[in-house]
Amino acid sequence: MMNIPTLETERLLLRAWRESDLEALASMFADPEVTRFLGPPLARNDTWRSLAAMIGHWVLRGFGMWAVERKSDSALLGRVGVWRPEGWPGTEVVWTLGRQYWGQGYATEAARASIDFGFRTCPVPKLISLIDPENRASQNVASGSG
Repeated sequence: MMNIPTLETERLLLRAWRESDLEALASMFADPEVTRFLGPPLARNDTWRSLAAMIGHWVLRGFGMWAVERKSDSALLGRVGVWRPEGWPGTEVVWTLGRQYWGQGYATEAARASIDFGFRTCPVPKLISLIDPENRASQNVASGSG
C-alpha cells in the first residue's frame, strides 16, 4: 500500500482517506447543489466506489485526491488534489467541498497546496482545471481569488 503524504495549511490537513470518511463524503455527494457541475448526485454505494477510486489513483499514479480536514474540529470538508484518470486531457487540480464550507476560502487554500504538490511531484509542464463556464465559484478558486 502506498503511503499518501499529509499536507498542512494554515487551517487544513490534506490527508489520506479513511473508511470512516464515507458518511460525510456520501452526504456531500448526495447534495444536488454540490454535484451541480459534476453530474447527478451519488447514491451511497456509488460514493463508496468513488472513494475506492480516489485511493486507487494514489496507488496507480503516485498522486491523487486527499480528504480535506479542518484542523479546528476535524470536520471532513471534502476532497482536493491532483487527478489524471485514463483518457483525461491533462493532469488536473480538482476540488469539491460540502456546501456548508463554501465561501470561506477553504477550497482556495487547499487547491494552492495541491498545486504546489503537483508541480513538485508530477512530471508535467502545466496543471489544468476543467470548470463549467457557469461555475463562477470554481473559476474564482482556480484564479486564486476564491
